[in-house]
Amino acid sequence: MNAPITVMIVVPTLDVGAAEIGAVELVRILHGAGHRAIVVARAGRLLADITAAGAEFVPLDVASKNPFVMMRNAVVLIRLARERKCDVIHALGRAGAWSACAAARMRGIPFVTSWFKGFREQNILKRLYNGVMARGNRVVAGCEQIAQLVNDRYGTPWDKIAVVPCSIDFEHFDPAKVTPERVAAVRNSWGVNDDTKVIMVTGRILRRKGHHVAVRAMQRLKDFGLTNFLCVFVGEDRGHTNYTGQLWDLVLATGTMDVIRMAAPVRDMPAAYCAAAVVVSAAVQPEGVQRAMLEAQAMARPVVVSDLGAGPDVVLTAPAVPESRVTGLRFHSGDDRALAAALLQLFSMPPPAVEAIGSRGRDWVLGHFDATIGAAQMLRLYADVAGPARPVPALAAGKIDPI
Repeated sequence: MNAPITVMIVVPTLDVGAAEIGAVELVRILHGAGHRAIVVARAGRLLADITAAGAEFVPLDVASKNPFVMMRNAVVLIRLARERKCDVIHALGRAGAWSACAAARMRGIPFVTSWFKGFREQNILKRLYNGVMARGNRVVAGCEQIAQLVNDRYGTPWDKIAVVPCSIDFEHFDPAKVTPERVAAVRNSWGVNDDTKVIMVTGRILRRKGHHVAVRAMQRLKDFGLTNFLCVFVGEDRGHTNYTGQLWDLVLATGTMDVIRMAAPVRDMPAAYCAAAVVVSAAVQPEGVQRAMLEAQAMARPVVVSDLGAGPDVVLTAPAVPESRVTGLRFHSGDDRALAAALLQLFSMPPPAVEAIGSRGRDWVLGHFDATIGAAQMLRLYADVAGPARPVPALAAGKIDPI
C-alpha cells in the first residue's frame, strides 16, 4: 500500500471565502484518497466542515499581519510539521504564507501556495508582502488569468505554476431541484414582487468587488428609463473598512435608494440565483475564478462580468467566442456606463435568447469544473512535490465530494 501523504494547510480563517472553501475542498480531496490533512487557521463557520471532511484542526491566528505574531506562528508551524511528520505545507493566504514558508524551509519540506485572486500592489512594500505567494515550490492558480498574473509580476517559471480550477457541487447547484417556494421565500426576503428583475451582485462588501461601479450603473439604468428592477448586494460586511458607509453615501447621492438592497448573506444560494435575472461581478481588480460566477452559471443564470472579474476560462464572452457559445457579457472594469449598457443589452433580448445563454453556461460549467478532475490534478501535484519516489495517489471511488 502506498504511504499516505500528510499535508499541512495554512489558511487565514475558517469563515466563508474563496481560500476557506478551498481549504475544505483540499481536505476532502486528501481524505478521499486516504491521505492526511492538518488545517491551521483561526476558527470560523467552516470549522465543522473541515472536521467532518476528516482534517485535524489546529487553532492559530495565522491571519495576523503583526511581524512578531508571524514569527511566533512560524515557530509553532515548525513544531507541528515535525510532530505530525508533514510532507508538504500548503498556504492559502499571505500572512500565514510567510510563517508557512519559514517553517517549510526550516524543515526542508516542499512549500505550495494557492492563488484565488489577484492582489493589489500599491507600493514596493505591498509587492514584497504579496510576493511570498510566488515562492512556493509549486504555485497553484485557480484560472489562466491568475497564472498569467503570477508569471507577469514575479517571473515565476511556467513549470512551477499549476492551473487547477475549483469544482462545483452540481447536485446542490441544480436549477431543476429548486422549488418555486424556495425562490419565493428569497424574493420575499428582498421585498420584490414576481415581475421585478433582480440584478444580483455577490461577494463580500469590499472595494475591489466594485459595488460602487454597480451603484452608478443602477443610476444610469434609472436615467435610461428602466423601471421595475432591483439590484441586490448579497455578501458579508466584516466591518474592517469604511467602504460600506461610503457605498451608502453614494446610494443617497445618486438617488438609487429605491433600487438598491444590501442583503445579508443568503443561506439558500441556489434559490437566490434562481430569483435573479442576472448575476453581476463588477470587480475592479483581478478576481480569478470567482466561484459565484461558476455557481450562477451552474444554475443556468446569465452573468455579466468585468474584464478583471472572472477570466475567459470561467465565463465565455464575445468576441473571444462566437455569439452561439457565449455564457455571459463582459464590460470594461470600472466603467459604469458599460455595465449599464451590458444590462440593457441583456434585458432587451427575447426570453429564449436569455434562456439559451443560461443553458450554455450550465453546460460549460458541468464540462469543465468537475470535482474529480480537479482532485486528480491536486493529488498528482502533491505526489510530485512530496518526492519523485512517491507514486501518484489514486482516488477512492465515491470519496471526493465537491464543494
